[in-house]
Amino acid sequence: MISFELARRLRDAGLAWRPAPGDRFAIPDRDLDDETFVLSQMTIEVHQLPDGPVLGFNGTTEWALDDIEQDEALWLPREDQLREMLGGTFRRLDRAAEGYRVALTLPAGELELTHEDPAEAYGEALLRLIEAGR
Repeated sequence: MISFELARRLRDAGLAWRPAPGDRFAIPDRDLDDETFVLSQMTIEVHQLPDGPVLGFNGTTEWALDDIEQDEALWLPREDQLREMLGGTFRRLDRAAEGYRVALTLPAGELELTHEDPAEAYGEALLRLIEAGR
């Protein structure tokens, strides 16, 4: 799972989230920073309202939290989602002495990023791709 910091950087760079079952997210700044939530059609669902999507918490009687606006949640994309978003620029993931190396081919040439966690390596690569597209 990617770090909250990287997830925030991706969101701030413009990564759009279209919530779907199985997506993980956090609710920052509500004393829930240590919790990770998963969208499920049973307990946490996306409700499309006129003002935009909200994440509805079903059956959470112990909480005073019925739903939150989507922009209050911080998406924590999975490794497979990050890799998919790299699209045709993704070339390979290699094991390296420092961890995992993701290689992309961009118009300006090949880019390699290394991190001890493969999801973080994919996330950093996606961040660079987004920033290169600006």
